Amino acid sequence: MANRQEYPRPQFYRESWISLNGTWDFSYDDENKGVQEQWFHSTGTLDRKIEVPFTYQTKKSGIEETDFHDVVWYQREFEIPSGWDNKQKLLHFGAVDYRAWVWVNGHYAGFHEGGHVPFHFDITNYLQPENNYITVRAEDPTHDLTQPRGKQYWKEKSEGIFYTRTTGIWQTVWLEAVAETYLKKIRFTPDIDQDEVAVDIHAAHAQPGDEVQVCIQFAGETVADDIIRISGSEVHRKIKLGDFNVHNAGRLWSPESPNLYDAVIKLQRSGQEIDRITSYFGMRKVSVENGVVMLNNKPYYMKLVLDQGYFPESLLTPPSEEAILKDIELTKEMGFNGVRKHQKVEDPRYLYWADKKGLLVWGEMANAYMYSENAVRRMTAEWQEVIERDYSHPSIVAWMPINESWGVPNLLSEEKQRQHTLAMYHLTKSLDDTRLAFSNDGWEHTISDMLTIHDYEASKDVLLNRYSRLENILQSLPGHKQLYAPGYTYRKEPIQVTEFGGIAYQKSSWEGWGYSGATTDEEFADRYEAVISAMLESPLVQGFCYTQLTDVEQEINGLLTYDRKPKIPLETIRAINEGGKQTRFETEEEKV
Repeated sequence: MANRQEYPRPQFYRESWISLNGTWDFSYDDENKGVQEQWFHSTGTLDRKIEVPFTYQTKKSGIEETDFHDVVWYQREFEIPSGWDNKQKLLHFGAVDYRAWVWVNGHYAGFHEGGHVPFHFDITNYLQPENNYITVRAEDPTHDLTQPRGKQYWKEKSEGIFYTRTTGIWQTVWLEAVAETYLKKIRFTPDIDQDEVAVDIHAAHAQPGDEVQVCIQFAGETVADDIIRISGSEVHRKIKLGDFNVHNAGRLWSPESPNLYDAVIKLQRSGQEIDRITSYFGMRKVSVENGVVMLNNKPYYMKLVLDQGYFPESLLTPPSEEAILKDIELTKEMGFNGVRKHQKVEDPRYLYWADKKGLLVWGEMANAYMYSENAVRRMTAEWQEVIERDYSHPSIVAWMPINESWGVPNLLSEEKQRQHTLAMYHLTKSLDDTRLAFSNDGWEHTISDMLTIHDYEASKDVLLNRYSRLENILQSLPGHKQLYAPGYTYRKEPIQVTEFGGIAYQKSSWEGWGYSGATTDEEFADRYEAVISAMLESPLVQGFCYTQLTDVEQEINGLLTYDRKPKIPLETIRAINEGGKQTRFETEEEKV
């Protein structure tokens, strides 16, 4: 059974590749004896089957067991396609949670730590003419709370805001062929004020005299074509587009007009092409000017919905390309212009469709829960890989490394933990100063580009009073939490309420909880209208993020059920989000 066969990295597409998703051999290693017994030295030692890229906890994997198994092994045979004989072979993993050791034909290929980011190894020297096999050992300690894990629970059964774990391979595995010298990384930085895009290109094993050709097109029309000689292993060039007036720009990217430029990057030697990548970028700008959130130099009200990216049969792994697209389309149909991907580093295919369809994305790290120096090392290392992977996506407009003081539980009393939030903010800005960034989301801010608040108050009157005056906001304690950490205060930054609502409404067989509740369609709509209209009517709130898009396991506070069925008509939610009154629901007698 083939699963997830689409190209996993659409912003860096290369033609010579094959998917390794599908059926693999699999085993638990609860006694941690696989290395000692050298399970990687031969095939046929693993006793089960699994469907990659779905983890053993999921139905889509073919196993669907949720017991603790901290060490698991994978193995599969593969063939090298014809025509790859004189190429380097790169083995890619989209993500393996949390540590991975990889062998090819019994030879150790490498190790990676970090459960939410990609990695690859050059396996050329380990290959045989035929009968090749890959072995992977994955380790995901259940009870290590200093490990970045997001919503994955360390107890056997899900409860509260925590869900079923994800262990091992959970994103696509693939193999690609490249020349000895090849394009390694491409990064686009748009500058709409100068009508240019900065292009950073990294090449592996480049030689003197090698050149890179960059061809940029919009709607099939070439707008720039540049040839750049490589010096060292990197190329940095600002390319003038010269194809629009920034004050009346019909080619800028926004949720309303998701315009994208296509790019073809060719690596050449002595006039011969040795590598080619197709990519794309969007010309857009996000900024704060005089306390106002701006998109493309105009005030922009963000209407986001919290999206945890979980699925009933596959947990963190989207079950299909269609499922990704459906989530984005439903989000837009309800009148939202963005999502906050909560405690999850999302699949690159989701970001691709957000770019294509026009949806703002707040990128968020999956947090640890306890603080230690090792937790800091893990967090900073993996967060840098997240930013590097997703830097060129126009849909991403904000970076959120820490949520609700997770991983820094003693932030109020320990200066070291406050410094960690500051470090994450400044690290983020040092890697990407083109987007908004936050030291902490929800409360206990040190320095952030916006004051973001989590407030699950259900009363419209209370919300209207709280967000009517700046003094009221700054004195409020939503959830009994201080908005700023000791020693820090409001600096005239924009204000957004980035978690609120959370209205529980059971519309399926799933039972669970929410922050407030409704028992009928009409009550649910009324309660939704109450909290949304309070945000829209505030003179100070510049955007919101409603909790949440879908039910997730025991949480039933979604606008959609866990299997993506709307609880009330999409047009009703859209009308409320647009500031209109919700339409009256027919009674059962009227429907008849």
